[in-house]
Amino acid sequence: MDYLKIKGGTKLSGSIQISGAKNSALPVIAATILSDKPVKLINLPNVVDIRTLLKLLDILGGTVEHNDTVANIDNGTMNSTKAVYEIVSQMRASILVLGPLLARFGECEVSLPGGCAIGQRPIDLHLTALEAMGAKIEIKGGYVRAEAPNGLQGAKIVFDKITVGGTENIVMAAALAHGTTTIINAAKEPEIVQLCEMIVDAGVNIKGIGTSEIIIEGTRGKPLTFKDVEIIPDRIEAGTYLCAAAITASTITLEKVNATHIDASIDKLEAMGCTFDIEDEKITIHGNSRLKPVSLITTEYPGFPTDMQAQFMAVATMAIGESVIEERLFENRFMHVSELNRLGADIWLKGSIAAVNPVVELNGADVMATDLRASSALVLAGLVANGTTNVHRIYHLDRGYDNLEGKLASLGADISRLSE
Repeated sequence: MDYLKIKGGTKLSGSIQISGAKNSALPVIAATILSDKPVKLINLPNVVDIRTLLKLLDILGGTVEHNDTVANIDNGTMNSTKAVYEIVSQMRASILVLGPLLARFGECEVSLPGGCAIGQRPIDLHLTALEAMGAKIEIKGGYVRAEAPNGLQGAKIVFDKITVGGTENIVMAAALAHGTTTIINAAKEPEIVQLCEMIVDAGVNIKGIGTSEIIIEGTRGKPLTFKDVEIIPDRIEAGTYLCAAAITASTITLEKVNATHIDASIDKLEAMGCTFDIEDEKITIHGNSRLKPVSLITTEYPGFPTDMQAQFMAVATMAIGESVIEERLFENRFMHVSELNRLGADIWLKGSIAAVNPVVELNGADVMATDLRASSALVLAGLVANGTTNVHRIYHLDRGYDNLEGKLASLGADISRLSE
């Protein structure tokens, strides 16, 4: 098993290119099921989750050619509609095949995704919405079995709470439905915008893209023909590297990045004392050796993203004054606190609120990653800690970060991947 060895105290400098967004690539890959023609995906991140979902398409009978950042997919050969436990258990996003499989083939079996380290993320909202579109659903033997032999029907879907995966699944299902589907209280993430635009480019009429009300006119079961899709930049990866500059009081430049997608992170870092030069697809951050404390609450886009909470907590350990962080989206997303405290942080928890007290310094230690974003927080802390920090269980990192140690090393960090 691999781990990262980090010697802290090194300033960062230089520039790196941001990879394609994992959280956009996954629904885009799932959406290719809506087509029986070849489609080319460009700027895929080279991460485990992408390879896992492409493997699922292969198991379902699709033809997949994947080379680093490019995939050529032809689901015209698809001959199975059963998404097996062995794949779905590895990655919750595999549930995104439910909507497109049901819409195109009229039936499917998809393994229940099970629990998640950061908290429960039930799919009941997905299932209720599909039932409203005429699907017959039963859960048996750990699988969701869905049928719509006469095709899905357009419906008015009102989500009780905002759900990114639920919005994506229903957008895909509605694309081939009979009639018009209206999604109320839809998620508004850039990743959903890209999914909708991909489907619009295939000839489907969608109104309200990027708003909380999305209206989709289905094709009455006719498969789509997609144009080439270039995956948008990863806003969470970009935010993570901005935090790397902030925690080390460094100046670095991010290339191939969309600043509007990370407004919330930029705003908080500016409030902490960092400054920015923002150009077209380029952001330069100038760190500050005297960071101000931060107060933030995670919420749905365009609010502060839960996927950046752990990284900002690491940065807050270096601030002058107490920071307060409230996690409103997931009930178990503070598991990195105990590991940051092992490095000398002074963080106190009460329910969904964390108080991050200032410390003079962090000191290297052996720490263990508990989930994807917690892993990156520990790496950030290791960049500024005295001595050596070893971050174990980095298979979490490999799920969502494309060559994290390589990019940090190119900026001057003393970081290396080793086997234990």
